Amino acid sequence: MSIDILMPALSPTMEEGTLAKWHVKVGDTVKAGDVIAEIETDKATMEVEAVDEGVVEAILVDAGTENVKVNALIAKLAGEGESPAPAPKAEAPKAAEAPKSVAPAAPAPAAPAPAAPVAADGSRVFASPLARRLASAAGLDLKSIKGTGPHGRVIKSDVEAAKSGAPAAKAAPASTAAAPAAAEPRKALSLEQMGIPAGSYDLVPLDGMRKTIARRLTDSFRDVPHFPLQIDLEIDALLAARAKINGLLEKQGVKVSVNDIVIKAAAVALKQVPEANASYTPEGIAMHHHADIAVAVAIDGGLITPIIRKAETKGLAQISAEMKDLAQRAKDKKLKPEEFQGGTFSISNLGMFGIKSFASIINEPQGAIMSVGAGEQRPVVKNGEIKVATVMTVTLTCDHRVVDGAVGARFLAAFKPLIEEPLTLIV
Repeated sequence: MSIDILMPALSPTMEEGTLAKWHVKVGDTVKAGDVIAEIETDKATMEVEAVDEGVVEAILVDAGTENVKVNALIAKLAGEGESPAPAPKAEAPKAAEAPKSVAPAAPAPAAPAPAAPVAADGSRVFASPLARRLASAAGLDLKSIKGTGPHGRVIKSDVEAAKSGAPAAKAAPASTAAAPAAAEPRKALSLEQMGIPAGSYDLVPLDGMRKTIARRLTDSFRDVPHFPLQIDLEIDALLAARAKINGLLEKQGVKVSVNDIVIKAAAVALKQVPEANASYTPEGIAMHHHADIAVAVAIDGGLITPIIRKAETKGLAQISAEMKDLAQRAKDKKLKPEEFQGGTFSISNLGMFGIKSFASIINEPQGAIMSVGAGEQRPVVKNGEIKVATVMTVTLTCDHRVVDGAVGARFLAAFKPLIEEPLTLIV
């Protein structure tokens, strides 16, 4: 019996990827654990290992094929002791389409909703896609649920009421006037419709990374109630301490950056103000045990946020070494999913580009992200006199559902002395 090899989901958010390379060919014998292919996602290139033993019977998707949907059939194995039978080759998927031979989709946010059921009299039971998914997950028969939506449609609240055994809310009485049509999502205008003539620009197609960035940040900016808090920090003592630290570590080949110190200070401040190291969930506020700091790294075509795990427990030399390794592998697209997924707090630093201050979009499900600007000499008032100091502006963008203004302010109040007097990081 043939064994299907499906396009794997290498991350919870992956919907499609590029089958970059095959490490096997038809007729090869593979064992469980053998690397058989390389898959490119929007964030990284990952090796795919065989989970069964057998002989490669057919390769159905060519190397280099883009937009291969998760769970699409990409190859077949003849089971152990069987002779491989010739199999027709699947057509390469068109842009944004899956290969024609596609295995049933595994449960995922992007999976299609269950088909609409039919009542005993043969009529269709009308239900929203969300209601169908909820009913299917709960093992409920939609035909037995009374719909309270428009024209008796089963909606989310009906399914939830059926799950709890409570009566559903009564449907609103039908109005004699025609109900207004539901507002349609805004459709983006083409450049030509906005007055930019065709032929006056080059169009660069969206790759998987840019699509993911666009979707996630649009969702975050739209759905997360956020607000910024900004503070100025004097960093002359930090720069002097960094120079001394690097002098001591020079023989070890370690060079600590300002950003490494910012990572450590943020982690320590999060432990001092644990309410800021939290995430909003519909079930409650998740209070994280460790400060897992995600750091934005610019790469070709976008950005990625590799994570320094348990940063509060690590010294500057270790943070520096880990960050350099993660940043390089991020640029090479060699990170493992667990190295860039998760995190409890994010840092984005554009100071090296001379940006004075900026506010970032929250990286869900984290409760806050800190934006770090450039250190520059500015006039400051000390004891009634104007002095010159090196000042760095940081902006904390907070998810107001979990990090209130006072919590964000307390975090910055804890962070400030750790930056302005770095010796406090070792106390």
